Amino acid sequence: MPSANGTNGTNGSAHAWTQLPSAMGKSVKGLQKLLDNDPQWQAFVNTNAVIEPVTMGVASKGGDAILVHVDQKQTKTSTGSQDKADFTLIANGEQWEKFFDADPKAPYQSFVGLQPGHEHQARGVGIQGNQTKFAQNCHLTTRLLELLREGLHGPMPQDSQTEPTEDKIVGRYKYVDCPVWGRTKLFYETTGNGPIPIVFLHTAGSDSRQYHGVLNDERMIEKCTMYAFDLPAHGRSFPGSNYIPGNHTNNEEAYVGTIAAVVQALGLEKPIICGASMAGQVCVAVAIRAAEVGAGGTIPMQGCDFLTMDRTFNDKSPVVNQSLWNPDWIYGMMNPHAPYINRQLIWHMYSAQAYGIFHGDLDFYFGGFDARDRVSDIDTDVCPIHFLTGVYDWSTTPEMSKATADKIKGGKFTAMEGLGHFPATENPGTFVPYLLEAIKGIEGQRNGGQGGRW
Repeated sequence: MPSANGTNGTNGSAHAWTQLPSAMGKSVKGLQKLLDNDPQWQAFVNTNAVIEPVTMGVASKGGDAILVHVDQKQTKTSTGSQDKADFTLIANGEQWEKFFDADPKAPYQSFVGLQPGHEHQARGVGIQGNQTKFAQNCHLTTRLLELLREGLHGPMPQDSQTEPTEDKIVGRYKYVDCPVWGRTKLFYETTGNGPIPIVFLHTAGSDSRQYHGVLNDERMIEKCTMYAFDLPAHGRSFPGSNYIPGNHTNNEEAYVGTIAAVVQALGLEKPIICGASMAGQVCVAVAIRAAEVGAGGTIPMQGCDFLTMDRTFNDKSPVVNQSLWNPDWIYGMMNPHAPYINRQLIWHMYSAQAYGIFHGDLDFYFGGFDARDRVSDIDTDVCPIHFLTGVYDWSTTPEMSKATADKIKGGKFTAMEGLGHFPATENPGTFVPYLLEAIKGIEGQRNGGQGGRW
């Protein structure tokens, strides 16, 4: 008698998962219908540009595969030998069992995050076969895995949120002279009337629309005056005067220098600087160089003093569509239960950047920034630092952030439950209480425990 997850009487044992088509029997049976009726899958495959058919497989190591063939005419599902696939997503049975759980825990919400080169890399996980075809069709494999999980357990439950009916953000442009990138017509947004100035920095290859949920939050509007800007050549900012398409790179001098220039241009007095991912890393640099920037505190999200990870060059490849590869690569860093509309916003922003912007930003994030021998110099009486890291992130993990905070006298760290790599976007309602607590702590540290403007 089949069990609830589709296995044949084995109660989901690791042994059963060595033959994935059998373990996923319930899902495999309904997969064709799911694909044919899924709006996202159909949006991806409904194009005359599928000039070369592709067959993708999903299998346990050494076992038969779940096969999906895509051409201009149709999507067709089957099972069989891995040899029938152009490429196959491979993992061990125990890993697939965790991955296809109804409520997967980090890093098992993401096949990308399980692969070698990442903090949570799992032995035996990888892509077998034609690597170029995989890179060209990775967006299909991600959706396929989501639908296979849905075939076992039904749609993934989503966290609820109140949808806004009014927007209080004002956007403007300002000319700023940026180190490395040159003079830029730079876009920034502002809102709030509170006494605490705070500047938000977006993630690699994205823009400050990530913070709209925070910028419109009434709790933040009361406590803070908020600013968020798009780096040169990102989002709505113009390219700098030194820009050549494809030549973008990021380093500490360019990044910290631009933040300092923006703080000065906006006339801010000791603002808190807050950002995630590469912006979390630069918040560490800002704390080290607080006098130069004029910062009064930093909140690194998903940040640490050094991160190294195997680079992929598919984000700057002439044969891979970056508007599909880039968002797919980062999509699994989020809480899979985060509101769908928010996760789709992240996907959209990562699909919308110019050629080479994401790749160049990662020059800074992946090994380009190294503060391991400098973080102990941070003076938290002058520039307090509070790390916030979401537990679903497999790129910069809570353990990595805490290890950095522990090196800093007076450094603080909080793990954020229910959030991943993009906490301000995934679920602003969940994120803002963590943010407010960090701001309160920074204000207290700067004022000898008196709370200051808080």
